[in-house]
Amino acid sequence: MSVYTTVDNDTLAQWLERYALGELVELKGIAAGITNTNYFVTTTHGRYVLTIFEVLKLDELPYYLELMSHLARHGVACPAPIADHTDNFASLLAGKPACLVTCLPGSDVEAPSAVQCRAVGEMLAQLHLAGTTFPRKMHNPRGPHWWSQTASAVYHYMDEADAASLRAEVHFQDSHRFDHLPTGVVHADLFKDNVLMNGDAIAGFIDFYYACNDVLLYDVAIAVNDWTRQADGEIDGELARALLAGYQAIRPLNAEEKRCWSVMLRAAALRFWTSRLLDLYQPQEGELTYTKDPKVFQRLVEAHRARSDFWL
Repeated sequence: MSVYTTVDNDTLAQWLERYALGELVELKGIAAGITNTNYFVTTTHGRYVLTIFEVLKLDELPYYLELMSHLARHGVACPAPIADHTDNFASLLAGKPACLVTCLPGSDVEAPSAVQCRAVGEMLAQLHLAGTTFPRKMHNPRGPHWWSQTASAVYHYMDEADAASLRAEVHFQDSHRFDHLPTGVVHADLFKDNVLMNGDAIAGFIDFYYACNDVLLYDVAIAVNDWTRQADGEIDGELARALLAGYQAIRPLNAEEKRCWSVMLRAAALRFWTSRLLDLYQPQEGELTYTKDPKVFQRLVEAHRARSDFWL
């Protein structure tokens, strides 16, 4: 969502000829996030979001774009990809894969309420249920093996105490596996800035480009870790209970999922601790970039280690 690839108006106007979207009116970069290039694109027919993929290849995009189309058709609030005249969702722009999706109303929230957290939990469960009929499969490229490899690549940048804490968590997670838990389509990045709200209602989940097939409980833990986390790294119990209650109103967790919940919270926090360390120490080059603080998830991992109340 940072701007790594610059596109001018003339280049975009030519590319837009493959769509039935009218003439280009405005192109505006979005300076948030850390992985892809995003622009707001306004044409004479409406407003859209243009994504240029900095890592994913053109032949890797059907899973993500067809998933978004599938979810939107099944009532999950999310952007719908726009097909071009050849009925494709993506093509090359400035030498990189690119797509257009509908631009949803609403905005992200910094300090969500319990009502908003419950709505997020409900919609996430609806996404998981809708995903059961999606035919494509995608292994999680940022699963446990990736955490371990990434940690090994950044230890030498870290001070001794922080590196020791990271090693301890990687070792702890290496001793736990969740293959016996329910799996399916997961968003895998459902942070507050990836959800648009209209008041207390969900306008849409966005940024599906980490979506994959994995343990459903992992997706819930990612959401709880961001939506209910306070500035000091502690989890707000009221918000966590609200999100979990919303989720379980649609898809109740089974006994084994509840047993694994505390470990999964740590696993979900470790995934983003390691990815933020990688972005900090080995950043992509970009015109407008935004690197997020890895200490946020270090503190969260360490807080989860010491916690006994997990809100289930």
